[in-house]
Amino acid sequence: MTKANVIFKTDLTRGKKGFEQHSSSTTIDRILQKLTRIDLPAKDHLECYMRHKWRLNHKPRTLFSSFHSVTLFLAFFKGLGKIRLEETTKDDLEAFIEHEQDRGLNITTVRTRLVCLIAFLHFLIEEEILPGTILRKRIKLKLPEALPRAIIPTDVKRLLSVIADTQERALILILLRTGIRIGEALGLTLNDLDIRDRKIHLFEGEKNSMGRVVYLSDDALFALKRWLRQRDQRKEFIFYTRSYTRMSYSTARSRFSRYLNRAGLEEKGYTVHCLRHTFASELLNAGMRLECLQQLMGHQDIEVTRRYARLTDRTREEEYFQAMALIERGGINGIY
Repeated sequence: MTKANVIFKTDLTRGKKGFEQHSSSTTIDRILQKLTRIDLPAKDHLECYMRHKWRLNHKPRTLFSSFHSVTLFLAFFKGLGKIRLEETTKDDLEAFIEHEQDRGLNITTVRTRLVCLIAFLHFLIEEEILPGTILRKRIKLKLPEALPRAIIPTDVKRLLSVIADTQERALILILLRTGIRIGEALGLTLNDLDIRDRKIHLFEGEKNSMGRVVYLSDDALFALKRWLRQRDQRKEFIFYTRSYTRMSYSTARSRFSRYLNRAGLEEKGYTVHCLRHTFASELLNAGMRLECLQQLMGHQDIEVTRRYARLTDRTREEEYFQAMALIERGGINGIY
């Protein structure tokens, strides 16, 4: 890696935390300022693209991810000895992806790079800067399909039995019984709650900006009501710490880990996100339709929701053992 690339990478890394702590309007200003200090080809096209994404009201994290991925490609493109983006070929794209894989990055990180890059190229195609033929044939990545990890029922009971703090019990039960993401839970305010109808309104999803409504079970509603009676009404967010306006993800994660240790579950590999997986798995086992679960989870693609069916389908399990019992009794006749 050249000295220029090291400086370029360090500059981007230092800016990441700053990006995520500002509003999207501030983020776009910081991105454009940073862009002026980077020597890359097609900077004017990238500036137009970032302004386009900002006008579409993309979240700061999304803006940063796109900026980071595209600038990495443009730096690689420059390293190929090319200057004009119009010279881009499908071979350049594949070479960049192979380069990212050769760096030892997680395959999902490489996929994120590819998705951001393809979105940028689609923009250039629509602007008639690049020909549409460049993306005529898709670039495919072979991704390991990891199944979501759920907490088994006995471990859920052990975990809940050690949570005495009113606020933290309410938070964990909301995550477990609504399936919302931790970022969505930490961003809740009183305006998002409908205690009478036992609903939480997520006006904008954290990951895909899709709004949805989730519902409160008896135990989650009870825990939330207890916390609402005790919390400081002057605070904007439902969940907060003494030092900050709202509880941060790192704080929530560390407290969850502390409870795992108390329950003797520290070796199980559970994370906060496992509460969301547990919610989905338990509802499917209880007979909920996949389409209904998709809406509660806020998944755009039902194939994402279908992963839980492969993990937790009791009907498949029961049918297997029924069929195997018949086979073991010698009840199968036929020539193969």
